[in-house]
Amino acid sequence: MQERLRLYLDLIRWDRPAGWLLLLWPTLAALWLAARGFPGWHLIIVFTLGTILMRSAGCCINDVADREFDRHVKRTANRPITSGRISVREALGVGGVLALVSFLLVLTTNWLTVLWSIPALAVTILYPYTKRFFSIPQAVLGMAFSMGLPMAYAAVQNQIPPVVWWMLLANLCWVLAYDTEYAMVDRDDDLKIGIKTSAITFGRFDVAAIMAFYLAHKAIWWTIFWQHADLGATLATPGWRHAAWLLTLLLALAQVGWHYLLIRTRERGPCFLAFRQNHWVGFVVFLGALALA
Repeated sequence: MQERLRLYLDLIRWDRPAGWLLLLWPTLAALWLAARGFPGWHLIIVFTLGTILMRSAGCCINDVADREFDRHVKRTANRPITSGRISVREALGVGGVLALVSFLLVLTTNWLTVLWSIPALAVTILYPYTKRFFSIPQAVLGMAFSMGLPMAYAAVQNQIPPVVWWMLLANLCWVLAYDTEYAMVDRDDDLKIGIKTSAITFGRFDVAAIMAFYLAHKAIWWTIFWQHADLGATLATPGWRHAAWLLTLLLALAQVGWHYLLIRTRERGPCFLAFRQNHWVGFVVFLGALALA
């Protein structure tokens, strides 16, 4: 029983929390902005647990879809499904249970949030299969990883205001940036087995594209913060909010510079490190929302 549990935890990447943190930080930022402050423990618990559960379910779906490809990639060849230690049926069962529990959590909110959970699940299932025909599947992943943003506003305000679409665009740019870093790690293997990724599509412009996506992500989020806190109206009398906005922006831009230093040589190790450390990028976004909500 303990051995089976260890396999399930390996299947859902339990020892790699950076994956669900990538989804959690922007979702919490949206919750804080939607509520203009603390959104309440109920919503924090629902969205935190829901994020962890859906990311784990997504890992099950992804590994089932990629099981034939993963056996040809050194980094993924020993995953539980690919190595035969967990069957496809068993993995789908685990993913289904996790998704069901997440849906039960959503049912404690409101019907608009429940309705948004349907396309969220659909795009999660769709994403792994887009690697076969779409030249930038990371864009579909960006959609899947951004669904928590409209759901957060739906849960708090029971509506989706226009600012959410800008948040979705910002988050899409961020996912394109960090998952292209991730794709750079496996580019040689992916070329051999025929998987399509943004790292292959962008080619020699991969680093430039990543930097552009990071900068677009910062520009959109910090414009949202500026407008949300109405800083322009109080520009003549700078206060702590201006200082917080500027400090978090500088931290964000410093992260962009650090990522450039890591990926500019396109070496596998530094590119993988850049990807793994992206949860700190999301954390700075959350800090901005926390300070300026």
